Amino acid sequence: MSGKKKFKDTKVGSFLLQKIPKVVSAIAQDTPVGNVIEAIIGGSDMSSEDKEIALEKLRLERAEMDGVTRRWVADSRSGWLAQNVRPLTLAFFSISYVAGWYLGYPLDSITGLLSVVIGGYFGSRGVEKVMGNKLHQ
Repeated sequence: MSGKKKFKDTKVGSFLLQKIPKVVSAIAQDTPVGNVIEAIIGGSDMSSEDKEIALEKLRLERAEMDGVTRRWVADSRSGWLAQNVRPLTLAFFSISYVAGWYLGYPLDSITGLLSVVIGGYFGSRGVEKVMGNKLHQ
């Protein structure tokens, strides 16, 4: 990861910049997200309802960040097979199709499966390539 998310780029940051722009921009607009947010919320002149909303947004933001971190840790610990299941599935069905064609077997059922596997593999990889950076920041 290139760096921590800036406070102004978070949901709670954008909410607080709308509610109390002078306080937030003076203290924490370009600083990394941290406990300073709670100090800003607690020391501001926002209504108690807005403070509760801001604290709830902060809690949800932290839970989201923790979830992403746990997924990245789990992904880094997964074995070789878990990381290569899509290419192995594609190779298995492609080899099965070629072998079946060579041996003269009816290929109706495997043709449908191979179409789904190829479409899913390249389709999902395309989505990951296009949207991956946005989803993993």
